Amino acid sequence: MNTAMAGSSGFATARRVNRSLTATAEKRALTWIAVRSPQWVTSDGLTLLGLLAQIAAGGFYVLAKFNKYALLGVIVCIVLNWFGDSMDGTLARVRNQQRPRYGFYVDHMVDIFGATAMMCGLGGSGFVHWPVAIAMLVAFLLLSAESYLATYTLNLFQMSQGIFGPTEIRILLIAGNVALLRNSHATLFGHTNLLFDVGGAIAAAAMTVMAVAITLRHTAALYKQEPLP
Repeated sequence: MNTAMAGSSGFATARRVNRSLTATAEKRALTWIAVRSPQWVTSDGLTLLGLLAQIAAGGFYVLAKFNKYALLGVIVCIVLNWFGDSMDGTLARVRNQQRPRYGFYVDHMVDIFGATAMMCGLGGSGFVHWPVAIAMLVAFLLLSAESYLATYTLNLFQMSQGIFGPTEIRILLIAGNVALLRNSHATLFGHTNLLFDVGGAIAAAAMTVMAVAITLRHTAALYKQEPLP
């Protein structure tokens, strides 16, 4: 959905920045699909698809505790989540049906609830310990909150950090699930750990450091724009 911010003169669309590896190719592909989509496909329906797919991914993670091949269901759900989450805004823009405030609010609340459902499912899967799953969720929420506040205060919606965006993260998660099908453990510095404990700890630490660094940068930028008299 379209992302925007509230300003003193109304509701102005924020500048979107996406420099991820797949951004250009993804935009072209999504626009091509949106132009050819039948009228019964709607942006709201795609948003709902993205949310349900993420919730279902959490469910498949829990089922994978009993049968590892449920991880294939997780992979399918991640792809469906990408399609719904990425296509809803593109379709709205192609059809000139943008609803900035509605889109901003619903899209990001869906992300929050969906991520919570997926991380809870992952925590219940046995492939990662609960503290690591919670750490990943908290780090994601910190980074998300910073992004939303920056959209409002700086009129800038940063869709990617460096070359990594939501699509790249999904690709890494799919690769991780494929690796889980082969072996749920990894050896690091001579110690055997759960594969997703290692990857999750690295991801949580990276997101937290990123959130702190971006917060400091944006704080400095806002201080320059609004210095003390």
